[in-house]
Amino acid sequence: MTATLTPKDFATATPSWWCPGCGDFGVLSALKQAMAELGKQPKDVAFISGIGCSGKISGYLHSYAFHGVHGRALPVATAVKLANRDLTVIAAGGDGDGYAIGAGHFVHAVRRNTDMTYIVMDNQTYGLTKGQSSPTSATGYVASVSPDGNPDTPLNGLALALAAGASFIARGFSAQPKQMVAMIKAAVEHRGFAIVEVMSPCVTYNKINTYAWFKDNVEDLTVRDGYAPNDRLAAFEALTRDGDIPLGIIYKEDRPTFEDRTGLPEMPIARLDIRRPTADYAAIQAAYR
Repeated sequence: MTATLTPKDFATATPSWWCPGCGDFGVLSALKQAMAELGKQPKDVAFISGIGCSGKISGYLHSYAFHGVHGRALPVATAVKLANRDLTVIAAGGDGDGYAIGAGHFVHAVRRNTDMTYIVMDNQTYGLTKGQSSPTSATGYVASVSPDGNPDTPLNGLALALAAGASFIARGFSAQPKQMVAMIKAAVEHRGFAIVEVMSPCVTYNKINTYAWFKDNVEDLTVRDGYAPNDRLAAFEALTRDGDIPLGIIYKEDRPTFEDRTGLPEMPIARLDIRRPTADYAAIQAAYR
């Protein structure tokens, strides 16, 4: 009989170096709770992260972990999933890791619809490198490299994901743990690429987009009359209109995954017999001469 798991089963002994009050603590707590409630075993989870404050999260969740290079979490996570479909693959990063240096990988991971979950912790600043403006920083955001205000228009990551063909889009707020747990569980259970963007305040450098600011500027879509997450046009409207930031499951559809379309063996690569007769190699070489 399998023992009942608790969030402690997904905790590591590695001390966190996040600033006290960082929104990423809420994400980590929700992740551990979601894995326990889903009945996942640490050995069945692979957690891939990029660079930035958020990238350290892979060291704080007890599972298989890979802390990759900047912006490259998604191609690594895709490879892990293709190598072993039995694993629950979760990738994580920040708004800079995912929407700046990793933007090219982000769009193509979305359109491929690999069966994995991507959590983007959006604090609207580069917290690791002392608070410069990020792709999601508001126009006019004052930072060390933009004392006269950020001149750029902020990037809308979830609208970009929807345009690229995302099959599951959700947004949470790190001060709402129960909603985040439910959202992460739904994302993990979804067959396909699921993105969960989390408003995760940086308490050290971003003095504008604070916990109080988010509480005054978010809207729970689940209480909006008539909203249906299977309506793509309604999702675009919710993501791009002026006003409060929409929270909840914004869009969801079922379509074939990348694994379904590739025709690769379902058995994990580690269990495949990769030895091939010399004659097979000779035939392949001959075909390309």
